[in-house]
Amino acid sequence: MTFKRAVLLALTLFAAAAAADAADITVFAAASLSTALPKVSAAYQQKTGHTVTFSFAASSTLARQIESSPGADIFMSADTDWMDYLDSRGLVTHATRKNLLGSHLVLVAPADSKIVLKIAPHFNLAGALNGGRLAVADPASVPAGKYAKAALTSLGVWNAVADRLAQAENVRVALAYVARGEAPLGIVYTTDAVAEPKVRIVDTFPDNTHAPIVYPVALTKDAKPVAREFLGFLSGREATDIFQKAGFEVISK
Repeated sequence: MTFKRAVLLALTLFAAAAAADAADITVFAAASLSTALPKVSAAYQQKTGHTVTFSFAASSTLARQIESSPGADIFMSADTDWMDYLDSRGLVTHATRKNLLGSHLVLVAPADSKIVLKIAPHFNLAGALNGGRLAVADPASVPAGKYAKAALTSLGVWNAVADRLAQAENVRVALAYVARGEAPLGIVYTTDAVAEPKVRIVDTFPDNTHAPIVYPVALTKDAKPVAREFLGFLSGREATDIFQKAGFEVISK
């Protein structure tokens, strides 16, 4: 991450913390949820009158933020690893933890791109880049990047593109690289691709090439009592309809 991006991320988290002081519930959620969750929040507020504020970033960034300072009531991760990280340190309430959503991994290109590529063992991803870079979230720590590396490794093409990555701090930034035409191809979740009209799905990675994409959710150890109500709302019919329209698979109802 560049210094400029680090500063912007710090300012974003600071602003989210300030907004949290004025809200009833504060949710730290994976960047890939940034289209669906505000719609869920709007439905919840209309029904209950309670307000929800969000901090969207990479699950890794949010988990470390929760570890270093209080403020979040609910954590929604894009993988189980970062939820496990907080759970093992007693920073989430284990009894409230559940797997809420699922998704898939896709290869995307700008909407006007002519690239045609079928994902298969040893497919020519490097050649399709044609000198450009592959946009991915940081494969060392960000869930979408970790899934991407696992899939490409399983297919035998990771080594061919490992030094040709446009690494991003979260999956929505990787998506933006492709949407703006700064990268000819990128790897994101299906839900990200659906949310961005400036990209198109080239192909979908087989589910058996990476660990299942699961979004666990839990209350933090210091969560306000009202947060439990919103946690329950996330599994209700209204939220389920919103998540499904956004392309997520609902695991817990």
